[in-house]
Amino acid sequence: MNIMLTCAGRRNYLIKYFQEALKNRGLVLVGDASLEAPALQEADESFLLPSVHHHDYFDKLLDICQQKQVRLLIPLTDLELPYLAKQRDRFLEIGTFPLVCSPEVVNICFDKWATFEFLQKIGISTPKTYLSLAEARHALKCGDVSFPLVVKPRWGSASIGIEYPDDDEELELAYRFVKKLLAKIFLGDVSLSEPEKSIIIQERLSGQEYGLDIINDLDGRYIITFAKRKLGMRAGETDRAITVEDDQFKKLGEKIGRELGHIGNLDCDVIVSSKGYCALEMNPRFGGGYPFSHIAGANLPAALIAWINGEKPDISWLKVDKDIKSSKCDRLVKMSH
Repeated sequence: MNIMLTCAGRRNYLIKYFQEALKNRGLVLVGDASLEAPALQEADESFLLPSVHHHDYFDKLLDICQQKQVRLLIPLTDLELPYLAKQRDRFLEIGTFPLVCSPEVVNICFDKWATFEFLQKIGISTPKTYLSLAEARHALKCGDVSFPLVVKPRWGSASIGIEYPDDDEELELAYRFVKKLLAKIFLGDVSLSEPEKSIIIQERLSGQEYGLDIINDLDGRYIITFAKRKLGMRAGETDRAITVEDDQFKKLGEKIGRELGHIGNLDCDVIVSSKGYCALEMNPRFGGGYPFSHIAGANLPAALIAWINGEKPDISWLKVDKDIKSSKCDRLVKMSH
């Protein structure tokens, strides 16, 4: 059974997790747009892929999956998900299962305005969100929201373009800056559908931030939620954390998992403030917080392999020990290319 991870970048830990879970029953293949990506150095086989936006990206990926008899394809970046979701049937036809949700679910998570509307609809608290400066200023005037606020791309990734204005002048400047930034970077392409509504303004909540791994099986049935308290962040990703056990997180995760119907892991950010438990963002993929669940006892790679083979996962793979504190660190890998 061969597994392929795409846009792997620096996620060497995931390569190791899947290699250990396969137990020499197959290979872990890795693709990236750069031969210098650290993850490529520790894969069983590695492949140079074009950019996700390149016209023949999915043709080349399909050829690799067919030639190497890949059973499970796992995308690791937000930007690939909307495109792969639309190509899903092409991979299923050759016997490759892409770990990607339906286009509708991907859009709910990738579009921060759609996320806000979805969470409101199912009754889960989320920061007040506005699609224009005028709406935000009206809410400020009415007292519905107050500074500080958050300005960020509606379709965003890796905390790019996030600003925190403290007054109206900063709000104006932040909005203009993010708009100008979007015109220069890759996120501008995904914002073309609604260029005048490509930036959102949210209330900034003060409190403790948590990360959830909301696990569904490959049929979109809710299984379990793992929670950890974030102790430190770096480049928009959890850097240090401690696992926690909290019934409120379990209820929140179950409600989202059942209502959304995603497959595999949903990385969900939650903040606990004076307003209670508020969900911030959702990413339907392996997120930067999963390693903290894995080191505490979870083994989602093994569970995914079992599900793809029509087997029942070991119950121990879907449990974590509480109060396990861990931290990421850098290490070097020697380039073989």
